[in-house]
Amino acid sequence: MRKLLSVIIVYLVGWIPMFPCTSAVVSGRVTPDGRPLLWKHRDASDLNNRIVHFEAEGGKLEFVGLVNGVDTMANEVWAGYNTSGFAIMNTASYNLKNDTSSLSDREGVVMKQVLGECRTVEDFARLLDSLPRPIGVEANFGVVDALGGAAYFEVNSYEVFRYDVKDSPDGYLLRTNYSVSGRPNEGYGYIRYDNAARLFSRAASERSITPEWITGVCSRSFYHTFLGRDFTTDAWVVDQDFIPRRSTSASVVIEGVNPGKSPVFTTMWTMLGYPPCSVVLPVWIGCEYGVPTLLQGAEDSVRSPLCEWSNRLKNKVFSLERGSGPHYLHMALLYNPEGNGYAQRLLSLEKEIYAESRIVLDEARRKGEWDNERVGSLLGIVQQKIVTLFGQILK
Repeated sequence: MRKLLSVIIVYLVGWIPMFPCTSAVVSGRVTPDGRPLLWKHRDASDLNNRIVHFEAEGGKLEFVGLVNGVDTMANEVWAGYNTSGFAIMNTASYNLKNDTSSLSDREGVVMKQVLGECRTVEDFARLLDSLPRPIGVEANFGVVDALGGAAYFEVNSYEVFRYDVKDSPDGYLLRTNYSVSGRPNEGYGYIRYDNAARLFSRAASERSITPEWITGVCSRSFYHTFLGRDFTTDAWVVDQDFIPRRSTSASVVIEGVNPGKSPVFTTMWTMLGYPPCSVVLPVWIGCEYGVPTLLQGAEDSVRSPLCEWSNRLKNKVFSLERGSGPHYLHMALLYNPEGNGYAQRLLSLEKEIYAESRIVLDEARRKGEWDNERVGSLLGIVQQKIVTLFGQILK
């Protein structure tokens, strides 16, 4: 009877719609250059994400945001930053709601509003206090600004709980799909939290947390803390409780600026699709050509080409369809001893993209302004490299 009950519970839980993300808010205390970072590793029901550039209209700020493919009107944003250097993302929480209101799932709507209106973390705090109740959210919102502000706000329809990174002895905060202020031992993502905490603890002690490290290591990590080992050397594995999951639709790291510096150099390092089968591109709204075309919707579609290619490659890795087959990941296609697995080849290109992008970014910082032609040339070159590599892998 007990076994039967366990089976029934697992079956029912399997039907609960969950959107499990892993995230971090990182202060400059544990980065090598003193710049804050905001990481969102997104899992979603819509796996076709894209980047949308929102112009400054009607008194709103200009911003860029991560948007669902099915959201053709771009009514919701799931991570992004604006021209004031304010950035926001969220993870869904499943232990914070304490009311019976039917209003829910408004996180994306709220974040779009916030990006158009808020310049600082304090602006965001005031906006949350001013929103009509019930707000219709249950989430952990991570935010950073150009003045050194960095915090999580755990928010339900009626309450707001704030956690500033300056109060953390570690120099960073992590969240998955439960809230510290919520009901104990409820929610999801406890093992994913431990996976991320293990990685961040070591890097923070060395002040080596960078966007390159987050996307290259964390977003592609198959270390399972509960089982105590890395699964990248296995041929097949069960896709359970890793940071990257079959349901992952994007991984974004927003790199802020040193306090008092121009927010025009804020950068959103963006991977669309399944991270082990994708590659990073920078997004800069401070310059004319700063939103790569591979991240935007194609001319006749709202789907991003990079996200489409990543999803096609992911389908090769998750090739089993019958029965419980979709839970099994063909790891040997991603990593192999020869070093030419999908993830290994894409990571090699990603390192080139970071290196070439940082040359242009550092030049702009020294000059105090962007060289639009330089940015356009860079993005043209690196995007062609991406097209070529995916063409080789997907043929």
